[in-house]
Amino acid sequence: MMRKSTFVFEPETDGYRCPEGQLLTYSTTDRNGYRHYTSDPAICANCPLLASCTSNAKALRTVTRHVWADARERTDGHRFTACGKAVYKRRKETVERSFADAKQLHGNRYGRFLARASAIISSSLTATLCARR
Repeated sequence: MMRKSTFVFEPETDGYRCPEGQLLTYSTTDRNGYRHYTSDPAICANCPLLASCTSNAKALRTVTRHVWADARERTDGHRFTACGKAVYKRRKETVERSFADAKQLHGNRYGRFLARASAIISSSLTATLCARR
């Protein structure tokens, strides 16, 4: 089965291009925020890569992409630069440590309250403790 990474996203056409050059066009967005791009079964039925591309009886291939995928790609592009790595290293030393301390030292590893109102009080207490640091 071909992986999604073998298909190339083309923002100008809002579709994916398969290794054989076929365009997978946008068809729908589901409730979880994933956009579905589908191929044309009439073209894919005669494709030499059909067996390795899909096991669908209708010769239909679907590739999904989250609606926030563009933002994630921009973030990943910055995160893997030298500047991004330095910022993340500093974040591990400051921000993440306060959350770890809250979990370990202030009993926030497990939810102690079952009622909704008590859970709100617990989260407010956690926010207060984290803000104090």
